[in-house]
Amino acid sequence: MSTTATAPSRTVAPARPRRPGAARHRHRRLVTALFLGPAVVYLLLFYGYPVVQNVVMGFQQYTISTFFTGEAPWVGLDNYREVLSSPLFRTALLNTALFTVGSIAGQFVLGLGLALFFRRRFPLSGVLRSLILLPWLIPLIVASAVWKWLLDTDAGALNRFLVGSGLVDTGVPWLTSTSLALVAVIGVNVWIGIPFNAVILHGGLQNIPEELYEAGALDGATRWRAFRHITWPMLRPVVSVVLVLGVVYTLKVLDIILGLTGGGPANATQTLATQSYQLSFTTFDFGQGAAVSNVLIVVSLVFAAVYLRLNRRAVDE
Repeated sequence: MSTTATAPSRTVAPARPRRPGAARHRHRRLVTALFLGPAVVYLLLFYGYPVVQNVVMGFQQYTISTFFTGEAPWVGLDNYREVLSSPLFRTALLNTALFTVGSIAGQFVLGLGLALFFRRRFPLSGVLRSLILLPWLIPLIVASAVWKWLLDTDAGALNRFLVGSGLVDTGVPWLTSTSLALVAVIGVNVWIGIPFNAVILHGGLQNIPEELYEAGALDGATRWRAFRHITWPMLRPVVSVVLVLGVVYTLKVLDIILGLTGGGPANATQTLATQSYQLSFTTFDFGQGAAVSNVLIVVSLVFAAVYLRLNRRAVDE
Protein backbone atom coordinates (compact mmCIF):
# COMPACT_ATOMS: atom_id res chain seq x y z
CA MET A 1 0.00 0.00 0.00
CA SER A 2 1.44 3.33 -1.02
CA THR A 3 1.17 6.30 1.23
CA THR A 4 1.20 9.84 -0.09
CA ALA A 5 2.65 12.57 2.06
CA THR A 6 0.58 15.64 2.22
CA ALA A 7 2.33 18.98 2.43
CA PRO A 8 1.55 20.88 5.57
CA SER A 9 -0.99 23.58 4.92
CA ARG A 10 0.23 27.14 5.38
CA THR A 11 -1.84 29.44 7.47
CA VAL A 12 -1.94 32.89 5.99
CA ALA A 13 -2.33 35.60 8.58
CA PRO A 14 -5.17 37.93 7.75
CA ALA A 15 -4.11 41.44 6.67
CA ARG A 16 -4.26 43.96 9.42
CA PRO A 17 -6.95 46.49 8.79
CA ARG A 18 -5.76 50.04 8.69
CA ARG A 19 -6.60 51.90 11.82
CA PRO A 20 -8.87 54.81 11.05
CA GLY A 21 -7.35 56.69 13.96
CA ALA A 22 -3.88 56.71 12.37
CA ALA A 23 -5.27 58.03 9.09
CA ARG A 24 -7.11 60.78 10.92
CA HIS A 25 -3.96 61.63 12.85
CA ARG A 26 -1.93 61.96 9.62
CA HIS A 27 -4.68 64.04 8.05
CA ARG A 28 -4.76 66.30 11.10
CA ARG A 29 -0.99 66.76 11.00
CA LEU A 30 -1.15 67.63 7.31
CA VAL A 31 -3.87 70.20 7.89
CA THR A 32 -1.90 71.68 10.79
CA ALA A 33 1.21 71.93 8.63
CA LEU A 34 -0.76 73.64 5.85
CA PHE A 35 -2.07 76.22 8.29
CA LEU A 36 1.23 76.79 10.11
CA GLY A 37 3.42 76.70 7.00
CA PRO A 38 2.63 80.22 5.73
CA ALA A 39 3.07 81.69 9.22
CA VAL A 40 6.44 79.95 9.68
CA VAL A 41 7.61 81.13 6.25
CA TYR A 42 6.48 84.67 7.06
CA LEU A 43 8.32 84.69 10.41
CA LEU A 44 11.51 83.31 8.90
CA LEU A 45 11.40 85.72 5.97
CA PHE A 46 10.43 88.95 7.72
CA TYR A 47 11.80 88.34 11.23
CA GLY A 48 14.39 85.59 11.15
CA TYR A 49 16.33 86.81 8.12
CA PRO A 50 16.55 90.49 9.26
CA VAL A 51 17.77 89.43 12.72
CA VAL A 52 20.45 87.13 11.25
CA GLN A 53 21.47 89.81 8.76
CA ASN A 54 21.67 92.38 11.55
CA VAL A 55 23.88 90.09 13.64
CA VAL A 56 26.21 89.55 10.67
CA MET A 57 26.24 93.27 9.86
CA GLY A 58 27.43 94.01 13.39
CA PHE A 59 30.73 92.30 12.53
CA GLN A 60 31.20 94.12 9.21
CA GLN A 61 32.26 97.56 8.06
CA TYR A 62 28.92 98.15 6.43
CA THR A 63 28.62 101.71 5.13
CA ILE A 64 26.73 103.49 2.39
CA SER A 65 29.46 102.55 -0.12
CA THR A 66 28.53 98.90 0.40
CA PHE A 67 25.30 99.48 -1.50
CA PHE A 68 27.31 100.41 -4.59
CA THR A 69 30.36 98.14 -4.29
CA GLY A 70 28.80 95.21 -2.48
CA GLU A 71 31.90 95.03 -0.27
CA ALA A 72 31.53 94.86 3.51
CA PRO A 73 34.90 93.96 5.06
CA TRP A 74 34.83 91.74 8.13
CA VAL A 75 36.02 93.71 11.17
CA GLY A 76 35.20 91.26 13.95
CA LEU A 77 34.48 92.94 17.28
CA ASP A 78 35.74 96.38 16.24
CA ASN A 79 32.22 97.80 15.94
CA TYR A 80 31.36 96.63 19.44
CA ARG A 81 34.62 97.98 20.88
CA GLU A 82 34.01 101.35 19.24
CA VAL A 83 30.41 101.53 20.45
CA LEU A 84 30.95 100.24 23.98
CA SER A 85 33.89 102.57 24.59
CA SER A 86 31.94 105.64 23.47
CA PRO A 87 30.75 108.03 26.23
CA LEU A 88 27.50 108.40 24.31
CA PHE A 89 26.79 104.68 24.74
CA ARG A 90 26.98 104.98 28.53
CA THR A 91 24.64 107.97 28.44
CA ALA A 92 22.23 106.12 26.14
CA LEU A 93 22.34 103.02 28.33
CA LEU A 94 21.52 105.02 31.47
CA ASN A 95 18.74 106.93 29.70
CA THR A 96 17.34 103.65 28.38
CA ALA A 97 17.22 102.20 31.90
CA LEU A 98 15.56 105.33 33.34
CA PHE A 99 13.13 105.58 30.43
CA THR A 100 12.16 101.92 30.71
CA VAL A 101 11.76 101.81 34.49
CA GLY A 102 9.84 105.10 34.61
CA SER A 103 7.56 104.17 31.72
CA ILE A 104 6.78 100.66 32.97
CA ALA A 105 6.14 101.84 36.53
CA GLY A 106 3.79 104.60 35.41
CA GLN A 107 1.97 102.52 32.82
CA PHE A 108 1.49 99.54 35.10
CA VAL A 109 0.38 101.41 38.22
CA LEU A 110 -2.08 103.66 36.38
CA GLY A 111 -3.26 100.81 34.13
CA LEU A 112 -3.89 98.57 37.14
CA GLY A 113 -5.74 101.38 38.90
CA LEU A 114 -8.01 101.88 35.89
CA ALA A 115 -8.54 98.14 35.53
CA LEU A 116 -9.64 97.88 39.16
CA PHE A 117 -11.86 100.94 38.76
CA PHE A 118 -13.64 99.58 35.68
CA ARG A 119 -14.16 96.22 37.36
CA ARG A 120 -17.14 97.86 38.96
CA ARG A 121 -20.17 98.23 36.75
CA PHE A 122 -21.67 101.71 36.49
CA PRO A 123 -23.47 103.74 33.79
CA LEU A 124 -21.36 104.52 30.70
CA SER A 125 -18.52 102.29 31.92
CA GLY A 126 -18.30 100.66 28.48
CA VAL A 127 -18.10 104.04 26.75
CA LEU A 128 -15.35 105.24 29.08
CA ARG A 129 -13.37 102.02 28.53
CA SER A 130 -13.59 102.62 24.81
CA LEU A 131 -12.35 106.20 25.17
CA ILE A 132 -9.33 105.00 27.15
CA LEU A 133 -8.18 103.09 24.06
CA LEU A 134 -7.77 106.29 22.03
CA PRO A 135 -4.12 106.96 22.99
CA TRP A 136 -3.27 103.41 21.95
CA LEU A 137 -5.02 103.76 18.57
CA ILE A 138 -3.38 107.04 17.55
CA PRO A 139 -0.24 106.59 15.40
CA LEU A 140 2.84 107.25 17.52
CA ILE A 141 4.26 109.92 15.23
CA VAL A 142 0.92 111.76 15.35
CA ALA A 143 0.78 111.49 19.14
CA SER A 144 4.33 112.80 19.47
CA ALA A 145 3.52 115.76 17.18
CA VAL A 146 0.46 116.66 19.28
CA TRP A 147 2.40 116.38 22.52
CA LYS A 148 5.25 118.44 21.10
CA TRP A 149 2.77 121.24 20.51
CA LEU A 150 1.21 120.78 23.96
CA LEU A 151 4.62 120.93 25.68
CA ASP A 152 6.03 123.82 23.66
CA THR A 153 7.74 126.38 25.87
CA ASP A 154 6.14 129.49 24.40
CA ALA A 155 2.92 128.48 22.66
CA GLY A 156 2.18 125.13 24.31
CA ALA A 157 -1.27 124.59 25.76
CA LEU A 158 0.15 123.18 29.00
CA ASN A 159 2.37 126.20 29.64
CA ARG A 160 -0.43 128.60 28.75
CA PHE A 161 -2.61 126.91 31.35
CA LEU A 162 0.14 127.00 33.98
CA VAL A 163 0.96 130.67 33.33
CA GLY A 164 -2.70 131.66 33.13
CA SER A 165 -3.50 129.97 36.43
CA GLY A 166 -0.54 131.65 38.11
CA LEU A 167 1.28 128.44 38.94
CA VAL A 168 4.41 129.57 37.06
CA ASP A 169 5.67 132.92 35.84
CA THR A 170 7.18 131.78 32.54
CA GLY A 171 6.79 128.77 30.29
CA VAL A 172 8.45 125.57 31.50
CA PRO A 173 11.02 124.22 28.97
CA TRP A 174 9.65 120.70 29.01
CA LEU A 175 11.45 119.52 25.87
CA THR A 176 14.45 121.86 25.79
CA SER A 177 15.77 121.45 29.33
CA THR A 178 18.33 118.73 29.95
CA SER A 179 16.79 118.03 33.35
CA LEU A 180 13.14 117.91 32.21
CA ALA A 181 13.24 116.49 28.69
CA LEU A 182 13.56 112.83 29.75
CA VAL A 183 10.80 113.26 32.33
CA ALA A 184 8.51 114.75 29.68
CA VAL A 185 9.24 111.94 27.24
CA ILE A 186 8.56 109.35 29.93
CA GLY A 187 5.26 111.07 30.71
CA VAL A 188 4.16 110.92 27.09
CA ASN A 189 5.13 107.27 26.82
CA VAL A 190 3.18 106.50 30.00
CA TRP A 191 0.11 108.19 28.49
CA ILE A 192 0.43 106.05 25.37
CA GLY A 193 0.99 102.77 27.24
CA ILE A 194 -1.77 103.04 29.84
CA PRO A 195 -4.52 101.60 27.57
CA PHE A 196 -2.52 98.42 26.84
CA ASN A 197 -1.96 97.75 30.53
CA ALA A 198 -5.52 98.63 31.50
CA VAL A 199 -7.13 96.40 28.86
CA ILE A 200 -4.96 93.33 29.51
CA LEU A 201 -5.20 93.64 33.29
CA HIS A 202 -8.95 94.24 33.12
CA GLY A 203 -9.30 91.03 31.12
CA GLY A 204 -7.32 89.19 33.80
CA LEU A 205 -9.52 90.61 36.55
CA GLN A 206 -12.64 89.42 34.75
CA ASN A 207 -11.40 85.82 34.99
CA ILE A 208 -11.17 85.88 38.80
CA PRO A 209 -14.26 84.10 40.23
CA GLU A 210 -16.49 86.25 42.38
CA GLU A 211 -16.87 83.31 44.78
CA LEU A 212 -13.32 83.90 45.99
CA TYR A 213 -14.15 87.45 47.04
CA GLU A 214 -17.35 86.29 48.71
CA ALA A 215 -15.47 83.64 50.65
CA GLY A 216 -12.77 86.15 51.52
CA ALA A 217 -15.35 88.65 52.75
CA LEU A 218 -16.65 86.05 55.19
CA ASP A 219 -13.13 85.77 56.59
CA GLY A 220 -12.75 89.53 56.80
CA ALA A 221 -10.65 89.98 53.63
CA THR A 222 -11.90 93.22 52.13
CA ARG A 223 -10.27 95.89 49.98
CA TRP A 224 -6.52 95.82 50.55
CA ARG A 225 -6.48 92.34 52.09
CA ALA A 226 -8.64 91.01 49.27
CA PHE A 227 -6.31 92.57 46.72
CA ARG A 228 -3.23 91.18 48.43
CA HIS A 229 -4.45 87.63 49.05
CA ILE A 230 -6.90 87.10 46.16
CA THR A 231 -6.51 89.58 43.31
CA TRP A 232 -2.73 89.76 43.09
CA PRO A 233 -2.00 86.00 43.25
CA MET A 234 -4.70 85.26 40.66
CA LEU A 235 -3.52 88.11 38.44
CA ARG A 236 0.20 87.23 38.58
CA PRO A 237 0.34 85.30 35.26
CA VAL A 238 -1.26 88.24 33.45
CA VAL A 239 1.09 90.67 35.20
CA SER A 240 4.06 88.65 33.93
CA VAL A 241 2.87 88.95 30.33
CA VAL A 242 2.15 92.67 30.67
CA LEU A 243 5.53 93.48 32.22
CA VAL A 244 7.61 91.40 29.80
CA LEU A 245 5.83 92.77 26.73
CA GLY A 246 5.93 96.27 28.16
CA VAL A 247 9.67 96.20 28.81
CA VAL A 248 10.49 94.71 25.40
CA TYR A 249 8.29 97.31 23.70
CA THR A 250 9.66 100.22 25.76
CA LEU A 251 13.30 99.29 25.12
CA LYS A 252 12.80 99.78 21.40
CA VAL A 253 10.68 102.95 21.50
CA LEU A 254 11.92 105.25 18.76
CA ASP A 255 9.05 107.21 17.20
CA ILE A 256 8.10 109.12 20.34
CA ILE A 257 11.61 110.24 21.20
CA LEU A 258 12.44 111.26 17.62
CA GLY A 259 9.16 113.14 17.32
CA LEU A 260 9.54 114.99 20.63
CA THR A 261 13.24 115.70 21.10
CA GLY A 262 15.24 113.79 18.49
CA GLY A 263 17.45 112.51 21.31
CA GLY A 264 18.31 115.98 22.60
CA PRO A 265 18.85 118.37 24.13
CA ALA A 266 22.54 117.53 24.56
CA ASN A 267 21.72 113.79 24.36
CA ALA A 268 19.49 114.07 27.44
CA THR A 269 16.92 111.74 25.84
CA GLN A 270 19.32 109.62 23.82
CA THR A 271 18.57 105.90 24.20
CA LEU A 272 20.03 102.77 22.65
CA ALA A 273 17.24 102.75 20.07
CA THR A 274 17.83 106.35 19.00
CA GLN A 275 21.60 105.86 19.00
CA SER A 276 21.24 102.85 16.71
CA TYR A 277 18.97 104.86 14.42
CA GLN A 278 21.34 107.83 14.25
CA LEU A 279 24.41 105.67 13.64
CA SER A 280 22.62 103.87 10.82
CA PHE A 281 20.65 106.65 9.12
CA THR A 282 22.46 109.85 10.10
CA THR A 283 26.14 108.90 9.97
CA PHE A 284 25.41 105.87 7.74
CA ASP A 285 27.63 103.57 9.78
CA PHE A 286 25.34 100.56 9.54
CA GLY A 287 27.86 98.25 11.18
CA GLN A 288 27.97 100.20 14.43
CA GLY A 289 24.23 100.82 14.28
CA ALA A 290 23.68 97.07 14.00
CA ALA A 291 26.05 96.50 16.93
CA VAL A 292 23.99 98.80 19.16
CA SER A 293 20.73 97.16 18.11
CA ASN A 294 22.23 93.71 18.81
CA VAL A 295 23.10 94.87 22.32
CA LEU A 296 19.48 96.00 22.69
CA ILE A 297 18.22 92.59 21.54
CA VAL A 298 20.46 90.81 24.06
CA VAL A 299 19.27 93.10 26.87
CA SER A 300 15.63 92.34 25.98
CA LEU A 301 16.21 88.58 25.86
CA VAL A 302 18.13 88.55 29.15
CA PHE A 303 15.44 90.53 30.94
CA ALA A 304 12.64 88.33 29.59
CA ALA A 305 14.46 85.11 30.53
CA VAL A 306 15.41 86.27 34.03
CA TYR A 307 12.00 87.71 34.85
CA LEU A 308 10.07 84.68 33.61
CA ARG A 309 12.37 82.35 35.54
CA LEU A 310 11.99 84.31 38.77
CA ASN A 311 8.24 84.53 38.30
CA ARG A 312 7.95 80.79 37.65
CA ARG A 313 9.96 80.08 40.78
CA ALA A 314 7.68 82.36 42.81
CA VAL A 315 4.59 80.61 41.44
CA ASP A 316 6.00 77.16 42.23
CA GLU A 317 6.73 78.19 45.80
